[in-house]
Amino acid sequence: MVKNLFILAGIILAVIFSSCTSDYKKAESTINEADMTRIVTEFASDDFMGRKPFTIGEEKAVEFLIREYKRIGLEPANNGSYIQEVPMVEVTNTPGERMKINFWNASIELKYKDDFVAFSRQLVDDIKIRYSQMVFAGYGIVAPEYNWNDYAGLDVKGKTVVVLVNDPGFGTDNKDFFKGNEMTYYGRWTYKYEEAARQGAKGLLIIHETEPAGYPWSVVVNGAIIPKLYLQAEDNYMDRCKMEGWITMNAAKELFSLARLDLDELKEKAKKPDFKAISMRGKLNLNIKSSHKLASSKNIIGILPGKERADEVIIYSSHWDHLGIGAAANGDSIYNGAVDNGTTTAWMLEIAEAFANLKKKQARTIMFLSPTAEEQGLVGSKYYAEHPLFPLNKTVANINNDLMLPFGPYKDVMVTGYGQSELEDYIVKFAKEYDRYVLPDPNPHTGMFYRADHFSFAQAGVPALFARGNCDHREHGKEWALKKEKDWLTNFYHKPTDQYNSETWTFVGIVDDAKLFFKIGYELSNESTFPNWKEGSEFKAIREKQMGNK
Repeated sequence: MVKNLFILAGIILAVIFSSCTSDYKKAESTINEADMTRIVTEFASDDFMGRKPFTIGEEKAVEFLIREYKRIGLEPANNGSYIQEVPMVEVTNTPGERMKINFWNASIELKYKDDFVAFSRQLVDDIKIRYSQMVFAGYGIVAPEYNWNDYAGLDVKGKTVVVLVNDPGFGTDNKDFFKGNEMTYYGRWTYKYEEAARQGAKGLLIIHETEPAGYPWSVVVNGAIIPKLYLQAEDNYMDRCKMEGWITMNAAKELFSLARLDLDELKEKAKKPDFKAISMRGKLNLNIKSSHKLASSKNIIGILPGKERADEVIIYSSHWDHLGIGAAANGDSIYNGAVDNGTTTAWMLEIAEAFANLKKKQARTIMFLSPTAEEQGLVGSKYYAEHPLFPLNKTVANINNDLMLPFGPYKDVMVTGYGQSELEDYIVKFAKEYDRYVLPDPNPHTGMFYRADHFSFAQAGVPALFARGNCDHREHGKEWALKKEKDWLTNFYHKPTDQYNSETWTFVGIVDDAKLFFKIGYELSNESTFPNWKEGSEFKAIREKQMGNK
């Protein structure tokens, strides 16, 4: 009798397991290439005018996303609305054509765009820098955990600070020295401007180098000349430096030579913790004309409520915006953003549809977030992280993606910021089921972990994941994949050429990624535990405090 009961219980459990597996597989099968093709074809079409915030393109993008959210069955996340208003300010800066720097016996004039770019967050019409003393402060970093302070004993009030790009660990294999060749947040230009403002500097100039920056001078120029979007600030950003900017390496060498300083020698000295800032004896002059307008853009947010722990949420994200209409290339001035970020929008919407098709609903709530103004500095995701619809200590994880290449299936799952969070362990666990393997980002020095929307969640303490197939093509291998990626970055990234190509594109690889990350989200959604940051992550202490741990 007892034996029969055990057999019956085993049969019942097997039926339940089989039913759950069948339910999951049916939901997963809704992720397909045809749907992705339809989404990208429309979302990246000329009708959307490059999807720039504050334009008709934004209106079309918002209409499209709300229509898709409704079609899938996502519920409005924000008190009955799919929209979270994001109050922003658009700032247009026009620097003078020349930046003049005077020395006691000579002067130099740097040419705008060729030698330097400059901008300001301060919401004033006319910004004047007059005879601001210049000082070289190494990497411009204050990092107590690395016993590092480039501003030690230095008063920079009213001065213009010149710093190197990246951080001192660049080009080294010593993981105990910052993070070796992997860029830390201290290496990001955003941090350097923030720190200079905290120190009271009037201006900051970063010396550009392509390899440690991760992009050529042309990318710096393109980002500098367009109007910039920031979150609105009560003090109108008067706490920021009057001037933020970049100079080329050639201009820097000429400048340092006039100051009777050897820049190459100083670069080596700046890599040592005992480096002391050096006066350049030059005085900088520059005018910047500025105009601004206040407006709101929109984050689009939908949810599938959990059945057991609806107050706990897992967030998938993919930004909707791109660069709008700009400088023409071969007669085309619409920056369609088909890869950036059309393919990833398709990835996210297909995952949403898979969750919506589960008959047995997940325990935790699943959110699908389309942030605005990622291209302008992660503005929309930053606003969400500062104004979350679910408490951050109830936010289990953020799974974000960006720039998903439509070139076919990949064996690898490239993790950007590898070693940061326990979310990577879920990729390791499930990648084998899809005949794939985990690969750390082969170019960690470019700091991509700090350049996509997941970083807004990381800064707020929420474990965040940014991973996709990228480096090892299933049919053509690694060299082919590297060549394709470099070609795309050179000829299509942030250009009008980033548009849907029906002849050469295939979404098979992005379908594979969607299925894998549906699996990971499904696992997280039915657990009761919270993943954490790994030892050594700069975000671990934030999360532990957030969760009430010492």
